[in-house]
Amino acid sequence: MLKKVSVFAWSNVSIRLFFALGLLLLFALNQGFAQEKKASLLSHINIGGDVSLKPEFDTAYNQRIVLAPSNVGLKQAVFYFDSTAIRSYNLTRFRVLDENSTDDVPWLIYPVKETSDRKKAKNQYILQAQSTEGTIYYEKVLLLTQFGIFNTVIAWFIYGFLFIGFFLVIFLYADFHIAKDKYQLETEISIRTQELSEQKSKYEEMLTNYLPKEEFEKLKETTKDKTQRYKMVTVLFSNILGFTKIAEQENAERLIDDLDRFFFQFDEAVERLHIEKIKTIGDSYICAGGIPQKNRTNPIEVVLAAFEMQLYMQTIKDQYERNNQKIWDLRMGIHTGPVFSNSTGNKKRLEIWGDTVNIASRMEASGEIGKVNITGMTYELVKDYFLCKYRGKMPVKYKGEIDMYFIEGFRPALSVEGFGIKPNRVFATRLALIRFDDLEEHVMNILEESLPRDLYYHNLKHTIDVTVQVELIGRGEGISDEELLLLKTAALFHDTGFIRTYKDHEEAGVLLAREILPSYDYLPEQIDAIAELIMVTKLPPKPKNLLQQIICDADLDYLGRVDFIPVSGNLFRELKEHQIIEDDINRWNEIQISFIEKHQYFTETAKRLRDVNKNIQLEAIRKLVEENS
Repeated sequence: MLKKVSVFAWSNVSIRLFFALGLLLLFALNQGFAQEKKASLLSHINIGGDVSLKPEFDTAYNQRIVLAPSNVGLKQAVFYFDSTAIRSYNLTRFRVLDENSTDDVPWLIYPVKETSDRKKAKNQYILQAQSTEGTIYYEKVLLLTQFGIFNTVIAWFIYGFLFIGFFLVIFLYADFHIAKDKYQLETEISIRTQELSEQKSKYEEMLTNYLPKEEFEKLKETTKDKTQRYKMVTVLFSNILGFTKIAEQENAERLIDDLDRFFFQFDEAVERLHIEKIKTIGDSYICAGGIPQKNRTNPIEVVLAAFEMQLYMQTIKDQYERNNQKIWDLRMGIHTGPVFSNSTGNKKRLEIWGDTVNIASRMEASGEIGKVNITGMTYELVKDYFLCKYRGKMPVKYKGEIDMYFIEGFRPALSVEGFGIKPNRVFATRLALIRFDDLEEHVMNILEESLPRDLYYHNLKHTIDVTVQVELIGRGEGISDEELLLLKTAALFHDTGFIRTYKDHEEAGVLLAREILPSYDYLPEQIDAIAELIMVTKLPPKPKNLLQQIICDADLDYLGRVDFIPVSGNLFRELKEHQIIEDDINRWNEIQISFIEKHQYFTETAKRLRDVNKNIQLEAIRKLVEENS
């Protein structure tokens, strides 16, 4: 509705006239000048550049409204002032105010005003125009959408909530049915398990009626399933290619004999290198290292066995080719990783499964004839011992791409005459040093479980100390890796005899070493040398060579250590409880003083490391004797 307000400049008029005009102005602001309801300042509104809308007077709102369709956004609107009104009232300045506008909104000389950021479905505006005489006309206009509250922020929030709720209901409904099916399945399994348990109990009851108790328990143990997870196992797949086809054309009897010899050779290599034969399926041979006995050397041993068999296969192939005869081909694949194993107590029924087995099979299938194809995981564990050639990547489901390598041979420094065909003594020593870690773990477990608890000095800690010291002194004396292996092994076993006897424990330790070391591939001459090193630790020490001097110095290393006095006290306590010495600490200290005064380290390294401290400890124990006298 168009309204009119008169504005006058201040002049020298009477105060009464001023108040009268003020009252008239207030009345005009609240009521406006009487205008026809059809008259309007607004011609039309353009929305989105495409839709033009004209205002209409609405009796419900008692003002002009512009109703926009629901598919038209209200973020931008352009207001066009009516040209007829402009001419009729001589309008020269224009502006559009919204609900948040203040009176400082600038006037425009153009009868067009663009507004933006219209986020609500209901927007109130005030259109103002000023004539040349200074009179201001204004009109209220309401801009609406057809669906009003259904196009507000709150409405859209509710829509989103309902949308999410709809899918949540579907999810919960599906989850309910899954849980219901799972419950039914678990119930069925529970019932079946109960039935099997009852049948098993009846079966065992029948067996106890016919078998002695000991035989029955033994039978239960051998038929019990044992599933175990191994962290590091190296699996080998080998496949003989073309045997059936060649056997149809060539001398089948000779081929079968050679195939039997090939598998016999394979079995021999597998057994010698502590690898477990899993099974043979047709022309495939499957074996794994690091199972059932866990070890750290299985990647090297399995690759070594595979390389040996490829060389053996090449030898047979050369013989056939000299006679212009054909023979089968051999392809191998290897991967290292975790596996699951199941055994029923019968070694022949050992089974393995898991991703490692599947990947090893893929390695064989993607390999080449006459080559050993290994994965990047196995490569990282054997690269210091074998020459390997990178051959690309292979995609594996759920694993991504896996690197592949071919084994080319041994590293020159680790092979006979550097040819890379056969491993030399250096290779065997390095492999034995890795195998020593498995041996050390095994012996330490035996000592921890079986050593008497009244060994306060000759305990597990002493064995560890001597093992560390022989390596420290040995490195200082410049011994070879094989000599270091002998020393560390002797140090590991030198007190194991205490498990069986206190007196003459050195001899008992030698017997234990001769029982255990062959299973860790120690040569007979190496075991003899280790036995001599163990025996030379018997007091008083009488070493005859450098290695014996090193182990003697390591065994009495505590004489020159800062913890000499508490260690000496532990030895006194041990000897006293075994009734070897009297319960007299002063007498014991005097024995120690006499022993230290006469003792001399044999190696230059031990003298350099311990002689000074030994003299300091000698003075300290003398003071103890003087204080207790």
